[in-house]
Amino acid sequence: MEKSSVNDIRARFDNDVERFASLETGQQSFVDAREVLDRTTRAAAATSPSATHLLDVGCGAGNYTLKFLEHGPEVHVDLVDLSQPMLNRAVERVGATTSGTVQSMQADIRECALESERYDVILAAAVLHHLRTDAEWEAVAAKFYDALRPSGALWVADLVDHDAPPIRDVMWDEYGTYLESLDGPSYREEVFGYIEQEDTPRPLLEQIDIFREAGFQTAEILHKNTTFAAFGVMK
Repeated sequence: MEKSSVNDIRARFDNDVERFASLETGQQSFVDAREVLDRTTRAAAATSPSATHLLDVGCGAGNYTLKFLEHGPEVHVDLVDLSQPMLNRAVERVGATTSGTVQSMQADIRECALESERYDVILAAAVLHHLRTDAEWEAVAAKFYDALRPSGALWVADLVDHDAPPIRDVMWDEYGTYLESLDGPSYREEVFGYIEQEDTPRPLLEQIDIFREAGFQTAEILHKNTTFAAFGVMK
């Protein structure tokens, strides 16, 4: 199957801003979404208590930055997303919460330039599963590493796959059961359909290995449930 183009993915999110601005509806297909959101942002804030600059990649409507600001210091925020309507909503929400500057960039992280050693914290929630090739993963990992200051950290919450076929089958079946519990078999088919069309998740440990190869020294797994995980890597 030919995967969706960047423009296809952008259009889907352009038309779904308000749902993703709600913690109750926007993340319902992400297993343990509220717990992962809170745990990831608490870990990010605890690891970088003196942070002054934060980058939120694939920021959507700004939920992860907003939660970081609840737990951590006032920071200057840069927001990146494919969708301009998503960015507009994120800027509105984050700007009302922090006294720091809020800048936005409509861009694909594979293509946008990031300033070297600008950030103390990078958040990347539900975005890296859109990367396709080894070269894209490696380039983005290197870009994140270069954009972080010494002792900076990247925090990822995302869809993951599994190497062993029997484990993959078990995990995806459990995820399907979870989706059916939310809204029946049709919802399972809907979500599985757009995952197949748009996404190319990597196994959790493979992702961590990619970031280690880019230079990150320390990795911490925060959460893992079926096909979703959260982790951090630090310079």
